[in-house]
Amino acid sequence: MKKFILKNNIYYKIIIALGMILSVLWTLIVDTQPFSDFDYYYRLAVDIANGLPWGDTYTSVGYSILLGGVFKIFGAGLLKAKIFNLLLTFGTYVLFYGVIKRVNLKERDRKIIFTLFVLMPNNIFYNSIVGTEILFTNILIFITFIYFSDIRYKYVYIGILVGLNTIVKTFFIVYFFAVFLLELLIEKKIISSIKNSLIVLVVCTITISPWIYRNTKLVGQLTYVSNNGGIVLYINNNSQNKMGRWMPADEVENSIVKTEEYKSANMTQKNKMLSAAAKAWIKSHPIEFIKLGLKRLVNVYFWGDDVCYSTYGSQISDAAKPIIFSITNNIRNIIFVPAIIYILIYSVVTLGCIFKRKTHLLNEYTLYNVILFYMFTCVYFITEGQGRYAFPEIFIMVYCFYNFIEVLVYKKIFTQKYIKNQSEISNKDT
Repeated sequence: MKKFILKNNIYYKIIIALGMILSVLWTLIVDTQPFSDFDYYYRLAVDIANGLPWGDTYTSVGYSILLGGVFKIFGAGLLKAKIFNLLLTFGTYVLFYGVIKRVNLKERDRKIIFTLFVLMPNNIFYNSIVGTEILFTNILIFITFIYFSDIRYKYVYIGILVGLNTIVKTFFIVYFFAVFLLELLIEKKIISSIKNSLIVLVVCTITISPWIYRNTKLVGQLTYVSNNGGIVLYINNNSQNKMGRWMPADEVENSIVKTEEYKSANMTQKNKMLSAAAKAWIKSHPIEFIKLGLKRLVNVYFWGDDVCYSTYGSQISDAAKPIIFSITNNIRNIIFVPAIIYILIYSVVTLGCIFKRKTHLLNEYTLYNVILFYMFTCVYFITEGQGRYAFPEIFIMVYCFYNFIEVLVYKKIFTQKYIKNQSEISNKDT
């Protein structure tokens, strides 16, 4: 059995098949009904398929546009949306397999990390939710696959994919800065780092420019991919928000949304008004902002309530739902807590390498994951905290979790690993 797990490549196919079987069974057995944002994405996709407008700039619509295309070809329906999710999930598994085959890992480590990723409960139950996360994660891992591949024009391809993912989630344009940091630390070539990250940024901007033009023409003034940023900042950064989660905008004290000026404004003007009010509150309430930011991160990383979305409107009893939540949340925390501890420790090691000017000794893929973690964390610290927002980070978490366990089991410590790498490089140089 040990030889089979460690040596036979068919192992990956079996794990993918197992993950897909579990995902299909969940989707067929649990008849999830969309609500709130998920209902909006679904209804917009149906409208797009029927030739109606592609949204009013309220939120990013990349997922709905693609789903609308699927509906245009095959007809609209919840089951078809869920089948689309299953196909994306299969693609994500294959892409992640490609990623871990391209980074420096022992085969045993690859198989354990891959198994953890595929069988993570979130990757199974999320297939029944009509949401953006599966598509966003698929593109993110595709970007990662390309980044760690030795191909020509890879930064151009990455820029295109970053642009597409920015239409799914508007903050993702900042990925170019992650490329800059990673290459600056590993390669220590500032000109090359700037050039490659700028290629990603410029190509991304070109990719999203048709949508910006469409929104600008629709509203009548320069408009970004969506106008959702202002309302998100506003409802999550105010004195009435105590949990770091969504709340109705009209429940904010002296709410802007109740004013005549706001009601008569267009979508872009409303977005600017809400953003300005939120920034003013943050500036005048720095301590409260930090407290809310930390609460948001707790919601994202330690409260896996996204499973509740997958049981909404289904035949699962109210008595069973808390049990499902408890089991999946505990599994999630078993992975996430050690992973985050590992990331924090590795961050300290990275800072030490920066001060010693020895960042070239760091593991590139590990550093990539750490930088991505901070990219997402900074966004969620400022904006909103929901368990589903951590979904795209599952591949990061399982990798860092496994590294943490290795440290415990094999008694490795970061400084020893660093010194060993340093001596190996010194020996090669002599």
